[in-house]
Amino acid sequence: MQFENTREFAQQLDAQDPLSEYRDEFIFPRVNGKEVIYFTGNSLGLQPKSAQKYVDEVMKDWAELAVEGHFYADKPWWDYHERFSGKLAKIVGAKAEEVTVMNTLTVNLHLLMVSFYRPTAKRFKIICEEKAFPSDQYMISSQVRFHGLEPDEAIVELKKREGEHHFRTEDILAKIEEVGEECALVLIGGVNYYTGQVLDMKTITEAGHQAGAFVGWDLAHAAGNIELKLSEWNVDFAAWCSYKYMNSGPGNASGCFINKKYHGRKDIPRFEGWWGHNKDRRFLMEPEFQPEPTAHAWQISNAPILALAPYLASLEMFDKVGMPALIEKRNKIVAYLEYVLHEIDKDVESSFEIITPSSQKERGTQLSVFLHGEGRGLFNFLMDKGVITDWREPNVIRLAPAPFYCSFEDMYNFGQILKEGILKKQVQG
Repeated sequence: MQFENTREFAQQLDAQDPLSEYRDEFIFPRVNGKEVIYFTGNSLGLQPKSAQKYVDEVMKDWAELAVEGHFYADKPWWDYHERFSGKLAKIVGAKAEEVTVMNTLTVNLHLLMVSFYRPTAKRFKIICEEKAFPSDQYMISSQVRFHGLEPDEAIVELKKREGEHHFRTEDILAKIEEVGEECALVLIGGVNYYTGQVLDMKTITEAGHQAGAFVGWDLAHAAGNIELKLSEWNVDFAAWCSYKYMNSGPGNASGCFINKKYHGRKDIPRFEGWWGHNKDRRFLMEPEFQPEPTAHAWQISNAPILALAPYLASLEMFDKVGMPALIEKRNKIVAYLEYVLHEIDKDVESSFEIITPSSQKERGTQLSVFLHGEGRGLFNFLMDKGVITDWREPNVIRLAPAPFYCSFEDMYNFGQILKEGILKKQVQG
């Protein structure tokens, strides 16, 4: 398609967009009386209007039924979490029995490492990416120390080549082969939070398995954003947060994937609790743990129903629309944003460098942009104009036009505001 950097063209794209009606299903903050242009769905998705209804439903059941809500609410609390498995399985490419929802992301990664990081004297190293999201860095380092090992010896960081922004698949595969029999675990972010690069999870998983290691993925920036095929790729485990592209609310519950081949195995350790016990026998209060025959065996405590309610509201929309439709719009709106950025770059004495891969296969919703010659003042200008974006030092803005609620006219308007901010600085300078 031949794009045009005009309001009329952007409005035409919106008129042709089959998902445009979903914009009205979300609540937008307002700046100076106008709805914001929201680019930070990769940090916190907007609130679905239906979320309040789902929360109110739980509050009503609590008020009217109290403890009996566990069994007699319209959506009984004792199996509330089970409603997520089928819907999430479609999003991450898994079987329903391989998916559960519990706790929060880093908590779940810690719990999954109980099962999948079991170092020996010979096989003890973890391969991860350099400059991973800090929470992953802290988590992996603390796990290594917990096992009495030194992070400098046990953690192997994948590095980008000098002067390059992206990881090369061949370099990752070479590092896995190099570590070889010492590799216990490969644990990487499926989508790099800084650049938005999508890694070749299928190929990397195969390489990790060939080396004899477990392979897990942090899908915080992937779930609800890109196509995933966790079962087909034979991934061992994965976890993701729900508050980014899946719009569940700040700090909300995490989803987990545990490959079916590990269900019911007694040689796989895990931390256990009441809610992972056989559902049909849970209230018999038996002293010996009998695990659920699914990923729910990794559950520990009963589910936080009030937190799960808005997540379920959002998942209903995902289930109705489906990932293929979201990805189709994502590809078009990101391509249009990329085009707008290049057009504005021609009109100003500045230089934008998009450090997210240009190939649709290697990126999702996010574009990360180096604003050479610009500082935080431009970011502040954008925020004051109602463009909610994300700043990363020294001069990178991350732009994530979530397909559920961002419009093509938003992309055009952003370009005009960006141009205004740069020209204003140049005139003042």
